[in-house]
Amino acid sequence: MTRGLSFSIFLSTAITLLALCGIVAWLAPRSLGEWVAVGALVIVWATLDAFVLARAIRRDITDLEAASSAIPERPVVEARQRYSDFDGLALAISEISGRVERVLTDASESRRELEAMIDSMQDAVVAVDAAGRIQWANQCMRRLIPGTYDRGAVRVGLALVQTIRDPDVLHCVRMALEERVVCERRSTSLLPGRIFEVNASPMPGGGAVAVLHDITRIEQVERAQRDFVANVSHELRTPLTSISGYVETLLDHEASLSAQAREFLTTILKNATRMSRLTEDLLVMARVESSEQESHPVPVRADVLVRDAVQAMRGLVQDAEAVLEIGEMTGSEVFADTDAALQVLSNLIENGIKYGQARGETHARVVVSARDLPGQEGGSAGAVEFSVRDFGPGIASEHLGRIFERFYRVDKARSRESGGTGLGLAIARHVVETQGGTIRAESELNAGSRFLFTLPKAGSRGAVGSPSGESI
Repeated sequence: MTRGLSFSIFLSTAITLLALCGIVAWLAPRSLGEWVAVGALVIVWATLDAFVLARAIRRDITDLEAASSAIPERPVVEARQRYSDFDGLALAISEISGRVERVLTDASESRRELEAMIDSMQDAVVAVDAAGRIQWANQCMRRLIPGTYDRGAVRVGLALVQTIRDPDVLHCVRMALEERVVCERRSTSLLPGRIFEVNASPMPGGGAVAVLHDITRIEQVERAQRDFVANVSHELRTPLTSISGYVETLLDHEASLSAQAREFLTTILKNATRMSRLTEDLLVMARVESSEQESHPVPVRADVLVRDAVQAMRGLVQDAEAVLEIGEMTGSEVFADTDAALQVLSNLIENGIKYGQARGETHARVVVSARDLPGQEGGSAGAVEFSVRDFGPGIASEHLGRIFERFYRVDKARSRESGGTGLGLAIARHVVETQGGTIRAESELNAGSRFLFTLPKAGSRGAVGSPSGESI
């Protein structure tokens, strides 16, 4: 706009001067009347030139008003009333310059506030561009990876791979940059003796942001708790075994025992057995939650897992006079630790037998099934969903979200009476999640409950049907 105005003024002035010079040179020896005619011609020419110049100025002012409307601070109508000449044009330029300066100042202050807020975080934060070069990092990140004496290791413009050599951090950032997904991992090699939880997220304009949360202290506390529970449970096993053995020996001599003594010994044996089950479950829970426990996943057929679990529960089924059926089945292979998967199925079947007796029925009925779940398009091969269903009184909806917590019981009195420890479902949840699956419960009052968990497939295979209604 400014260039157009300057060019119009220059062109108009140049044409006027050239015309005047030509007329003076042509009429130098002319008479007075001819000079009057030349003067009139010059006046007409100057008027036309002023009209062209004014029109150019108005057009530029209109363009300036349209540009200033992008920063709405005053109505455009007021601007039209004020900016009608050169002084108004100068004022308009000055005011727009002030507005732009204020906008830039506000943006700079917002950036400083954001940087101060990020610097005050206790977590290490670093941002990289699409090429993996560091854009900025907070103070915690700079303290986490110290550099030389004269400059820090975390510098803007330097490639992240040259600053951080930890493979877990670099993997998360690469996934956020290339796949545009949020990636989470644990890092144990970034600093000796420190454990970090790494979260990398893609940015809308390109690049990614990585947050490193130090969980070393949390891990130490949890490890101490697990070790304490495991040690206490292990130390309790020997005295409890001794108590149970001596009580069983005394009960074998029923002829020499009074009815009251037999009742006391029976109560002692019952509680000692319950404490033994609790210590065993605590040891299992400690092993499951410990990252040191080794898992050996192998491809195994889903129907084989179900049949092995049903066979293992034969004794409990006969003692409880329950009915255990095999429902819908698939021959697809899952990739899981066989012993861990059997433990989950056994825990769920045992719960179904203990708590799945319908009102008015003398025997509990449990149905175990497995079916294929389709995989995502272009993703994994899918999963197999295992189901353990009972037909008991069901579980109220307010309990469904907590039944997989440790020591949580829906009916405390009934759970203690049946010998439950409150750890079976918690163990099942940890085992399933460790195997890469999910677990949930569905229930309706007076209509039974269904516990479902998934395990990833080892490969796609055709479903193999089995006759429904098979029972033992």
